[in-house]
Amino acid sequence: MKYKSIFISDIHLGTRFSKAKVLLNFLKHNESDQLILVGDIIDGWAIKRKLIWPQEHSDVIQKILKKAKKGTKVTFITGNHDEFLRPFVPLLLGDSVSIANELEYVAINKKKYYITHGDFFDSITMTKKWLAILGDYGYDLLLHLNVVLNFLRKRIGIKKYWSLSKYVKDNVKSSVSFISDFEAVLSTHAKNKGYDGIICGHIHKAEIRDIEDIEYLNCGDWVESCTAIVETYEGEFKIINWLENDNSSKKNSNE
Repeated sequence: MKYKSIFISDIHLGTRFSKAKVLLNFLKHNESDQLILVGDIIDGWAIKRKLIWPQEHSDVIQKILKKAKKGTKVTFITGNHDEFLRPFVPLLLGDSVSIANELEYVAINKKKYYITHGDFFDSITMTKKWLAILGDYGYDLLLHLNVVLNFLRKRIGIKKYWSLSKYVKDNVKSSVSFISDFEAVLSTHAKNKGYDGIICGHIHKAEIRDIEDIEYLNCGDWVESCTAIVETYEGEFKIINWLENDNSSKKNSNE
């Protein structure tokens, strides 16, 4: 498919749970005039703990650079996990690749969107980094438990994948409250700055909805959900869930 723009966040290259291979499949079958990487593309926090960098992680970067070389405008918005890039922004890498902390995006319908990873609006990340890092360890533990639980489920004949980390995020009261507060704060900021909408990542929960007359769009992640936001040439924003995409499954089986 060809889109005006594709927005992807939270790939977390450098971790064992990054779905880099699935992302490569997505990038292979989808093109765009603009590719906007909305933060946490490279996980500097995880790399400091232990370097995990399989070939497909390098392949993702090479694929993105190849798209840029062919004319796709690539913008890398920094996140908290790739904050090591922030001292160098704004940074231009050739004619088609730029790195920034934020971006103003004008859609086909002429509406203006503020693009940010979202961590600047997360009070825990900004004021209690030690707690954010501890939470990152906790999330990593849940992802490890996902592997064990789904192995046991397959042994007893349950083939459908189930995510403990997603269940906690979607159902634990404090987690739900944090997500709601995060969405509200971002939307309020966009409204105060005169934007029509906001595009972000950070909380690994893909979403498109209106909050107080502001269009809130979250790209999701490529650790579990494998989602992206796209803008079509008709001016429509949509969530693409590549794991649930029937065509993707067929393509994967044919490769």
